[in-house]
Amino acid sequence: MQLAYSRVMKNRGAPGVDGMRGENLKAWLQENWAHTKKALLEGRYRPQAVRRVDIPKPQGGVRTLGVPTVVDRLIQQALHQALQPIFEPTFSDSSYGFRPGRSAQQAVSKAAGFIRAGKHWVVDMDLEKFFDRVNHDVLMARVARQVKDTKVLHLIRRYLQAGMMADGVETVREQGTPQGGPLSPLLSNILLTDLDRELEGRNLSFCRYADDCNIYVGSQRAGQRIMDSVRAFLTERLKLTVNAAKSAVARPWERKFLGYSTTLRDKKVRIAKSSIERLRDTVRKICAQGRGRALPDTIERLNPILRGWMNYFSLTQSRRPIEELDAWIRRRLRCVVWRQWKRPRTREAQMRRHGLDALRAWRSSVNGRGPWWNAGAKHMVAALPPKYFTSLGLVSLVSIHQHLQCSA
Repeated sequence: MQLAYSRVMKNRGAPGVDGMRGENLKAWLQENWAHTKKALLEGRYRPQAVRRVDIPKPQGGVRTLGVPTVVDRLIQQALHQALQPIFEPTFSDSSYGFRPGRSAQQAVSKAAGFIRAGKHWVVDMDLEKFFDRVNHDVLMARVARQVKDTKVLHLIRRYLQAGMMADGVETVREQGTPQGGPLSPLLSNILLTDLDRELEGRNLSFCRYADDCNIYVGSQRAGQRIMDSVRAFLTERLKLTVNAAKSAVARPWERKFLGYSTTLRDKKVRIAKSSIERLRDTVRKICAQGRGRALPDTIERLNPILRGWMNYFSLTQSRRPIEELDAWIRRRLRCVVWRQWKRPRTREAQMRRHGLDALRAWRSSVNGRGPWWNAGAKHMVAALPPKYFTSLGLVSLVSIHQHLQCSA
């Protein structure tokens, strides 16, 4: 419980339906833990409802999170710590999500290896609202294979059945294990291990990260056959539904896996176009909010996002897209600066201050073009070259990628 407490405090997290924050947990436990512990040991403990939070998805729609109270997060974390060592040895080597010592990058590397080995068709399966549609009876039957303690089983089921509260109204949950608590990721792997074993029994090449599963085959015909049979297995055995609109048998370079894709010609790992566009959207939003801020403040907001994004996509073998992104980000920042200068007289003075001669500065300031055009024009690139943004602390995606490649 002490280890669970330290991990909950380290992860922080939003308050649940009771409004209690992590910093208030210690005082609450000092007063209430003896009673709570007794209820847990006697099998009487009942979790509180989870707070519903809807997060917009990049492709549209929403992802529903269920945020437990901080006390229930503590108990779930303790359960996770006890259950993970029991179930981890039973998981597949081709499963990478929510497991210690495993990552999305490892799954992408494994998938790229299948493609380079000649498996140029992928069965890309998307499970429809997986975390919202998990069948409780099917899941608990899988948990009970390894866990015999009935009080623990009852406690897990109560967490699955805890109500969901939104706008003060609590609804009963008869299916699903909403994301948001420490236990849901482990339960998802317990359920989907049956899928892993089915694919291994057929000697198929696959990678699974949580509910994102790609199977790599040598022909479209084989892929379609596998798609049909695996869909039937998921429906009949696990009571899960494949989203037909988002699933397909296709070429790997036409699909994305965990934000990555591959190049057509030489089968190199690259960043999927949709992942690049999402970063662009984020940069646009921050730059739009930066028109009234000093440029270093906007750069300070951008840097953690750029570092995190490039760290995740460190596997990319295509340098040109990140070079283009670096140039595009600088152009976005020049656009912010051009708008901040506002009047032609100010623009002329600023460009002269940044090294342009008087005539060029004057002509550029009155050219009548818009901010985006000027941000990419030679006069602004000359006034605010890449080294200017480097001097203000802007990180370079190319430099981060080079550093990561050298470290690897």
